[in-house]
Amino acid sequence: MAFPRRTPGASRVRSLCTGLAGAVLGAVAARTAFTRATRAPRGDTVDDVFLDSGPSRDLWTRTNFRGEKVTLLEGPALAAGTCAAAALAPGVPRRLRAATVTAAAGAAGFGAYDDISGSAGSRGFKGHLGALARGEVTTGAVKVAGIGVTGLLAGAMIDRRPFDALVNGALIAGSANLLNLFDLRPGRAAKVGLAVGVPALAGPGAGAAGPVLGATAALLPEDLGERAMMGDAGANALGAVLGVAAAASLPRSARVGLLGAVAGLTLASEFVSFSKVIDATPPLRALDLAGRRPAPTPAPAPAPEEEEAAARAVGDVPWAPGTEAITVPAQQSLRTTRRTDTGGPDRP
Repeated sequence: MAFPRRTPGASRVRSLCTGLAGAVLGAVAARTAFTRATRAPRGDTVDDVFLDSGPSRDLWTRTNFRGEKVTLLEGPALAAGTCAAAALAPGVPRRLRAATVTAAAGAAGFGAYDDISGSAGSRGFKGHLGALARGEVTTGAVKVAGIGVTGLLAGAMIDRRPFDALVNGALIAGSANLLNLFDLRPGRAAKVGLAVGVPALAGPGAGAAGPVLGATAALLPEDLGERAMMGDAGANALGAVLGVAAAASLPRSARVGLLGAVAGLTLASEFVSFSKVIDATPPLRALDLAGRRPAPTPAPAPAPEEEEAAARAVGDVPWAPGTEAITVPAQQSLRTTRRTDTGGPDRP
């Protein structure tokens, strides 16, 4: 038995109320989970996570594109908040509730496995398939297979007819992978997820969309502030649950078309850099940069006169007729003292 695909009048309002209630619960649950997960033993906040060394901290710590340390615990917190809200939100059909929890937990679990145990050796489907051809099973391949299985289970919970269950499962798994491709800059995957997921709040998939959108919005400030990142656990969970919402809302023809678009974008990512496309498109670049920390401004180069004056002060300018005599030992002593005092080079 399939979910009803049309949501006219009062049903649309009821779906919106269900979605908004789920969003509030998802936001509260995700924020609570993140705060508890990142709190140091002495009760500090996320900024102090990196002050405490140890295996448990290092396991969830990564270096972002600026070279700064961030925590990956945003992903598990997002998934936990989504699952809790989907399980508790009022008015969500039982099978949609089960499909949401299954998709979120499965995608987050296998994503976290890849986050913790994976390496940068093999990337993308081409990399994983190439490794399999050499007899090597990568963590990414395990993740893809695992999310595929849990996606099929969730898809069958939405619609038990074989073809529809297969399309739903592929859509859920494909969406999980596609969202993860955007998690390359702060807030990017969250912005994409929020943009494509908000329309689902007024449809039959609102019970799935609401919790994950609320959880994503609640954790977005941490992502934009570069204190945390989704990682595979969070991005895969976000995409998988949005796939559940689409599978529960759209008719068969629309789901098949959407699956084709997801597959096409995934294939394109093997040959085209999404980041380069975004940076080269002014409107997309503006949206991508919205709310993010500004890029560091390089220090201006000193004027030639200033550079010569600084060099003369430490004896780097050779003696020439018409200039005062320079005693090398005294200058050497001055140079050594400056390095000892400042701990750095002579010139700023």
